[in-house]
Formats: sequence, structure tokens, C-alpha cells
Amino acid sequence: MKALEVRNVSYRYPIGKSTVLEDISLTVDRGDFVAVIGRNGSGKTTLCNILRGFIPGFHKGKFQGEVFVEGRNIDEMSMGEIAIKIGFVFQNPFIQVSGVKKTVFNEVAYGLENLGIERDEIIPRVTSILEELKISELADKHPIDLSGGQRQRIALASVLVMDPDILIIDEPTSQLDPQGTEKVFEIIRLLKEKNKTIILVEHKMDLISEYANRVILLDDKRIIFDDKTENVLTNEAVPNHGVNLPQIAKVGLAYEKRTGKKLKRIPTTIDNAVSVFKELLQEEASDGRN
Repeated sequence: MKALEVRNVSYRYPIGKSTVLEDISLTVDRGDFVAVIGRNGSGKTTLCNILRGFIPGFHKGKFQGEVFVEGRNIDEMSMGEIAIKIGFVFQNPFIQVSGVKKTVFNEVAYGLENLGIERDEIIPRVTSILEELKISELADKHPIDLSGGQRQRIALASVLVMDPDILIIDEPTSQLDPQGTEKVFEIIRLLKEKNKTIILVEHKMDLISEYANRVILLDDKRIIFDDKTENVLTNEAVPNHGVNLPQIAKVGLAYEKRTGKKLKRIPTTIDNAVSVFKELLQEEASDGRN
């Protein structure tokens, strides 16, 4: 089943002189983990805002095309209905905190309160999500006192407690140190295991290669590549669009150029590389015996 569908979408911001995205079409199936990559200014966040209904719901400008959520035109859905179906995590964790709640527990509960959920249901749901994300120790802290990494995890908890089927996560680690990044991706791993539909914007190619099953590369207002992760992140044309390949893929491509030997596949993760080069060594040893 299609979770999301975009048909021939173009968009220009109110003060923009040209379109940011032009004639974009794509589908995301239920359970897909899609990474959206591209140079700065390529329209990644704009695409996220379109998928979430913020464009043209809040951000005006010139919008053309159609967006469907589980087969339903997003124009026919209220923002409340969209919020139940699609969870959105912003790039900047500091703007996702409401600012009206004095504890993390109440902050995470805020969205459920706005939906009119009964208190007897809210308390166990919030308690459960804090435990699941291993952040129960933050429950009584004031959100303003949290670090960037902690706030990003609270932002994720605030979305996940709503139990949306679809998650759009816009560069969640762009302002985090390696430790904060690792903790955020622990949560993303959990979401993947739950078979949630995930659209992730991220610059860290090594993490994308490990998690995503599909990659969309945006550049020059359009979709340049839309394919399986291993096909996109081993394509030597990708750096021409302002995006690096994973370090492991670079090693594989460099090996082929240096030796003139073709690998059965270019690895994109460490596990891939171990398998590929182990098999290569076994073949070479077998050839030597023969």
C-alpha cells in the first residue's frame, strides 16, 4: 500500500523568484525507509514540508500538484488528521519544544492533550514511550535545561507517543555531537524495527547506507536518483551533485581502479565490506591452489 504519493509537484516560495522544486513525482510504500539527500538548498526541507502539509497549509507561495496520504488527497485532510497520520521531527530541536510545559513528561504529553485524549490513557502512553526510548530519567527535568541531543530525543518522543504510521525526520543530527547522533539513531533503529514508514533527510552518508533501503537525491529542483540505497551510494556521479559517497564505497571504488579487478558489488557498510573482501580473498586463494 502507498503511504505517500506526490504527483507533479512544483513550488515557489512567496518571496522567491524561481521554483525550489519542479515537477516532482514519487511514491513511498508503507514500511519503506527512504533517505532524501542533496546539497544545501536542493529542496530537501521543502519536500518534507510538502509531505507534512505545511506547504501550502502554512507556507504560502505558488504550489502546483497533488499529495496523497494513504490514498487520500492531503487537501481534504485537516491538520489534526495529518498529525495523527504523519509525525514530523524538525531539524532544530530547540524550536520543537512547546515552551509552555515545565517538565519533559508534560511536554511529551502535550500533543495527546491537544487531541483530547483522556488523562488515564495519556499517563501510561507517555511513561511507556519514555521507557522505550530510555529517557525516563529526564521525565521531571525542565525542557529548557536539556542539551541539544536530549531535546532532539524529547522531540522524537513527543512525536512517537502519538503513534503515527509515517515519520518525516529532517536532519535530526545536524546540530549534534557524535554521542548525541548515536543516541538519536538508536531511536531511529527502533522505528525501523517497528516497520514504520520513514522519510529521513540526513547528510551522514555512512548512517544512511546502514539504515535506508532507498535513497532519493535532489538537485537542480528535480529528483536526480531514486533507487535502492546500494545503487545510489555507489554511483560515481553522486558527488557531482554535492553529496559524498560513504567512506566504505570510496574504498571499494578505489580498489577497483587501483587493481583493475571488479568486485561482485561495491560495499556501502562495514559488514558489506567484510563479506565482499572475505569472498575475494577466498577466490584468490582458490585460484592460487589451482
